[in-house]
Amino acid sequence: MPVAGALCAAVLALAALGGAGAQAQQLSPAYYDGSCPHVYDTVRRVIQEARAADPRILASLLRLHFHDCFVNGCDGSLLLDETPTMRSEKAARPNNGSARGFPVVDDIKAALENACPGVVSCADILALAAEISVELAGGPYWRVMLGRRDGMAANFDGAQDLPNPKETLGELKRKFADLGLDDTDFVALQGAHTFGRARCVSIQDRLYNFSNTERPDPTLDQAYLAVLRERCPAAAAASDSSERLNDLDPTTPDTFDNHYYANIQTNRGLLRSDQAMLSAPEEGAESTAPIVSRFADGQADFFQSFVTAMIKMGNIAPLTGGIGEVRRNCRVVN
Repeated sequence: MPVAGALCAAVLALAALGGAGAQAQQLSPAYYDGSCPHVYDTVRRVIQEARAADPRILASLLRLHFHDCFVNGCDGSLLLDETPTMRSEKAARPNNGSARGFPVVDDIKAALENACPGVVSCADILALAAEISVELAGGPYWRVMLGRRDGMAANFDGAQDLPNPKETLGELKRKFADLGLDDTDFVALQGAHTFGRARCVSIQDRLYNFSNTERPDPTLDQAYLAVLRERCPAAAAASDSSERLNDLDPTTPDTFDNHYYANIQTNRGLLRSDQAMLSAPEEGAESTAPIVSRFADGQADFFQSFVTAMIKMGNIAPLTGGIGEVRRNCRVVN
C-alpha cells in the first residue's frame, strides 16, 4: 500500500527512540529471524483459519493486545487463567464476558510450539496477532517489535481499572497519558473501534438515561438513536437483549478504515467515549476534536498515527532479557 514505506520508517524511528526506556530498545522486528523464522506466517495462517469461522475475531484479537498492555505492560498477563492463589485478569469487570479470542491464542501457541518449541512468548503472540488482524481487515501493515517475555503473575486489581467507555474524556486521556500516550495516540488508538461490536448493556444509559437525566444522550443523531433503541429496548438491561451486539462502525463494520471518525462527525459514535472526543468540550475535547477531523479527512494520516501509537503501546514496560519467561502454555506459568 502507498503508506507502507512510511510506516516501516516509523517503526525504525520509534525503535531508536525506545519509547518505554532501555527495555524497549531491546525489542526488534528481527528478534525471531534465526530462532523461529516462520513465526509471522504461522500466526497469520491460524488467524485466517479462525476468521473464516468468526469474522469478529480480528477485532477481538486486537483488543486483547490493548487490554494486556494497559495492565502490567505488554507481558501476556491477561492470558493467565485463575488459580487458587491468583485472580485472573479475565475475571475483572472490563474483561469478564467481553474479552474473547483466547482459544485462538491457544491455537497460535500450539502451532508455534510445534514449529519452534519454547521460543515465542505469549506477549509477542498478542502483538503479532494485533498487527495481522488490522492488516487482514484492510488496515496498515507494520513490522512488529518483538522480544518480549511473559510475566509470571496476573494483576486483577489493575485490570479493574482498564479504560472504560463510560468514563469521561478527561479520565480516559489521563489513563493514556499515564502510560506515555499523548492525545494523538489516544484518538488514533480509539480508531480500533472502526471494527468489532459492543453489547447493548454498554450503551443502555446513552439511549434512555444519560447522566441520570432519564433522557438520551443529546449528542446522538436522532435517526441513529431510533435504530439503536430498536435493537436495544428499554428493558434490555434485564433481558437477554442486553447481550445483543451492535456494530462499532455501522458504515463498514468489519473493515479497518477511517469511517469511524466520519461517523463521529455525524454524531454516530456508538460509545460515549467515541462521541466525547468531538462533543464534550467541557471534558477536554478541544484537544481531540481537531484530531478526529483530521483523521476523518485523511485515512493515510490515521493509519500512520495508528501505527505510531501501536508501537508506542507495544513498548509499555516489556519484560526482556532474563526477566520473565517464555510460557509453554499461555494460560499458565511454566
